[in-house]
Amino acid sequence: MRGFFITGTDTDVGKTVAAAWVCLQIDATYWKPIQSGLADGLSDTDVVHKLTEKRASDFLKSRYSLTQPLSPHEAARLDGVRISLDDFWLPQTQSPLIVEGAGGVMVPINEKDLMLDLMHHLGLPVIVVARSTLGTINHTLLTLAALRKARLPIVGVILNGPENEANKLAIETYGNVPILGFLPPLSPLNKQALLDVAPLIATNQWTPLPHDK
Repeated sequence: MRGFFITGTDTDVGKTVAAAWVCLQIDATYWKPIQSGLADGLSDTDVVHKLTEKRASDFLKSRYSLTQPLSPHEAARLDGVRISLDDFWLPQTQSPLIVEGAGGVMVPINEKDLMLDLMHHLGLPVIVVARSTLGTINHTLLTLAALRKARLPIVGVILNGPENEANKLAIETYGNVPILGFLPPLSPLNKQALLDVAPLIATNQWTPLPHDK
C-alpha cells in the first residue's frame, strides 16, 4: 500500500480529521503539499500531529505554506508566489503516505491547473471525504464524476458528521462507491476517540475501483 490522496467535496468537510483517522488506521506518514491560512493559526499538519500523537518524523513539510485562508491560487498570488506542478513529487516513505489536498477537486492551484491535476501528477488512489448531512449527495456525486472524468483511481468515501443511513445508501448506490468509514461528531476529539471508530470496510480491502464503474 503506497497510500492515498485525501480530497473533499468542499472546504470544511472534515478532510483533516479524516486524514488523521486514516493515518491511525494504517500507521501512515502525513503530507499536506499546499497549506493555506497559516495566518489564522495551526496548520493542518499541526492538527493531525496533535490528534494522532505520532512521531514528528511521520509528518512531512508542506511544499507551499501560504498565509491567507483562500483558494491556493489566490493565496499564492497574495503571497507573491506561483504554485507549479513541477515543484511536487511523491516522497519516498517507509510507511504508507497520506496526502491531504486543499479544498475540493476543482480548486485552482495556479492560472491553469486544478487540484485534480496535482492528484494526477502524484498518482495516488483517491479517498473522498464528504459531509453526512443535507446536500452531500449532490456534492459527492459531482466530485466522483469529476474524478472519473479525469481517470483518477477512486477507493471510496468517508462520511463525516451525524449518522445518516439514507445519505450513505444514496452515495453508495448512485455513486457506485463503497463507504469506507463514518466519522461521527467526537467529543472530546482526540487520538483515542479516533481509534474507537472502526472502518466499515477493512483497510486491507481499500483498493481502487475499476475505471468503468
